[in-house]
Amino acid sequence: MIKKILLAVALILPMLASAQSADMKIGLVDVNTVMSLMPEFADAQAKLAEVSKKYDSEYSKLGEEMKRLYEEFSNMKEDELPAIKERKARELQDYQQKLQTFEQSAMQDLQRMQAELMSPIQAKLQQAVESVGREGHYSLIQVKEPQLVLYFSSPVEDITPQVKAKLGIN
Repeated sequence: MIKKILLAVALILPMLASAQSADMKIGLVDVNTVMSLMPEFADAQAKLAEVSKKYDSEYSKLGEEMKRLYEEFSNMKEDELPAIKERKARELQDYQQKLQTFEQSAMQDLQRMQAELMSPIQAKLQQAVESVGREGHYSLIQVKEPQLVLYFSSPVEDITPQVKAKLGIN
């Protein structure tokens, strides 16, 4: 009895799956390509590059000061007073900590800024994808990663051109 039920289920499932896939319309969109062509993306990248350049400049200045302190400490005479050696060593350690704190803070600021700048761009792209999805009656739209997609065929369709058109991108 159980074998008959399993056999019936085994015969019915492929028919259900093919019936279901016939109604399903799937789209792929290359979000990285689309996003890289958006003018807002170029603006965001330029702002991030400008801020990053300022942080790099400041970090270089701090690095030069760190180098100066290290050379000063390294060039101390062996007979230098212990209290002076200790103070210079502490000053060097404190400056090293200052440099690390600055680096961490700068990285966090850049990450936060990137998230703030990219959020509206991603939302605009999402709205365009949803619009194309509704207009084209797609059941599913997935990200197309060219390096990960080995093959796709009908009923799957690359909707990247429609999304680009929706955003006014050539």
